[in-house]
Amino acid sequence: MQVKSAGVTAEYKSDASPVTAADHASEAILKAALETHFPNIPVISEEHADSHLLRPSDFYFLVDPLDGTREFLREDSNGNFTVNIGFVQGGMACGGLIYVPAMDWLCWTDTAFKAHQERGGQKSPLIIRDVPPSGAAALASRSHRDAMTDAFLRAENITDIVSAGSSLKFLLLAEGTADIYPRFGPTMEWDTAAGEAILRAAGGQVLASDGTPHRYGKEGWRNGPFIACADYKPSFPLPAL
Repeated sequence: MQVKSAGVTAEYKSDASPVTAADHASEAILKAALETHFPNIPVISEEHADSHLLRPSDFYFLVDPLDGTREFLREDSNGNFTVNIGFVQGGMACGGLIYVPAMDWLCWTDTAFKAHQERGGQKSPLIIRDVPPSGAAALASRSHRDAMTDAFLRAENITDIVSAGSSLKFLLLAEGTADIYPRFGPTMEWDTAAGEAILRAAGGQVLASDGTPHRYGKEGWRNGPFIACADYKPSFPLPAL
């Protein structure tokens, strides 16, 4: 099945998620580059189905060549799609690079595990903000917001809510635009590894639903619920939702 939106043609995969020629082109470029420069590090990429059969090793790359394909297809996406390369070691997201093409915004971690950004030719560090006295601002998925997210935000008494797509949400936490991003709907590890690493390097954290650090190498590369935080400290255990 194909759908055309604003000149972009997409096909739908078996899980009903869309994929475009841009996904495949980005996949080919990134996979070739990583295998050339890091031949001994496995690459698990969303659009390379055979890589999903690999078992987690002590270190590997997780690649999403076009994160936010649904946003990419929207005429009013506002650039909410990204290119993600995450590096996992010992089950933790330890390195990441995200490019936001429509915003010409590049974010990455360095070998000292500090987070950086470049926009408009200007480089600067990425550092989380303190929760403002007026209260925390939350980010919610634009395409996948659900009732559990709304219930969590009510329980935390957070009313300032901004919708955003793709791993852009991690970057908005890392640059100090918002304070928390709860996610209860399904995501895959390649959706989150790069963003989590950048957020952690900027001073934030990502927690599983029981309050423990978020881990990688799970069955089928599938994430459970998680809470990504800048300076905000959510209450655990989570309320019954």
